[in-house]
Amino acid sequence: MTDLFRLDQKTAVITGAGSGIGAAIAKAFAQHGASVHVLDRTEPAGQAVVADIVAAGGNATFASLDVSDSIAVAAFAASIASPDILVNNAGIGHVGDILTSTAEDLDRLHAVNVRGPFNLCHAFVPGMIERGSGSVINLASVGGIVAVRDRVAYTTTKFAVVGLTKALALDHSHQGVRFNAICPGRVETEFVQNMIAQYPDPKKAYQDMASTQLNGRLAQPAEIAAAAVYLASDVSAMVTGSTMMIDGGWTAGK
Repeated sequence: MTDLFRLDQKTAVITGAGSGIGAAIAKAFAQHGASVHVLDRTEPAGQAVVADIVAAGGNATFASLDVSDSIAVAAFAASIASPDILVNNAGIGHVGDILTSTAEDLDRLHAVNVRGPFNLCHAFVPGMIERGSGSVINLASVGGIVAVRDRVAYTTTKFAVVGLTKALALDHSHQGVRFNAICPGRVETEFVQNMIAQYPDPKKAYQDMASTQLNGRLAQPAEIAAAAVYLASDVSAMVTGSTMMIDGGWTAGK
């Protein structure tokens, strides 16, 4: 049977690919035939992902990159050929409401969660437009569709990611480039585990997070990666400007 989701002859740039969802996407893309550029600020983690991909017979390289630094992003973009797929996955979080969050907290999250995708798109979308094809996948969040309690800065930035995705789709889909956002609910990653650890009762916080999803569990990174493979592949040619919910039914009644 033909694999409709093959990514042979395609190259992908994935930010925040040293762990969690980003690492799962990098490995899934490589398994489906793509050559992958693994980007992360932490070199040992990124190199470990590359080693796993190569050991499995895939093709991957690593580069350390701060996505909030537009000059560094432009320099990296100039060092490689324009990719077929761009996944803006790098992101950071913060626990707090307006009373416990500062402007500095918001600025820190905005620099990575919003300016990061903007910088990467600014660097790579022109080449995609010139080629007349490309798929850009932005990792937003359920918190980019509905507000999440005690996540005022994070929710603000993830709503911005959804807005950026839709604006890009409106401006450039007619030029052959597709832009979509994946909006995960709770996913069992190091990122989420670190956030849970900030609560007074981490075990209760974990259970509370799982209970927000109708199936009563956290998603696995591979389940998010499967959606990214679909959006990266040619089988999703009619999908642009979308927000794909993978939230275990969290938003079904909202």
